[in-house]
Amino acid sequence: MMPPLSQTSESSPLDTALPQRRRWHVLVWLRDLVLSVAVSGFIIIFLYQPVRVEGTSMLPMLEDQDRLFINKLAFRVGEIHRGDVVVFLYPRDQAKSYIKRVIGLPGDQVRIDHGHVVVNGRTLAEPYVPARFTDERSEPEKTIPAGEYFVMGDHRSISSDSRDFGPVERKLIYGKAAFVYWPMDQAGVVH
Repeated sequence: MMPPLSQTSESSPLDTALPQRRRWHVLVWLRDLVLSVAVSGFIIIFLYQPVRVEGTSMLPMLEDQDRLFINKLAFRVGEIHRGDVVVFLYPRDQAKSYIKRVIGLPGDQVRIDHGHVVVNGRTLAEPYVPARFTDERSEPEKTIPAGEYFVMGDHRSISSDSRDFGPVERKLIYGKAAFVYWPMDQAGVVH
């Protein structure tokens, strides 16, 4: 027969190990949480930022309410190229952001002849603009100033772009459209 267990005021090593183990798990969890927040903050501030498209000027590539990531580092270390889809502060109200495609680079001569974009004397091939989204607008030739970019929406018949507000200064461009993540059936790289 086993002797009865006696209750004493002394605690066993097992009793003191449990609270220490719990504290250790909480500290590890807090460390992981702080690290995750710091890494997320770094990514959002310096690398990628989620944005929501408002409007249809970039159809068919981007639809109203699409969610996408923009690459904020792309233009800090690299150049802006013709065809890039960029996000910039609207020149007339910098509380708003627009998303458009770069058509003309600094120093380019750009004109629009009945909807056909001519850059430096050559008609620009624009496979991203479906025939149903073209328009017949014309613009006289202009030279894009240094440090500015001529941008246009892919849905030319409804887009408010450099034809209306002029070229966009480089300092207003803060990201390159990188990847649509919502809705899932539209997910993919932005071209």
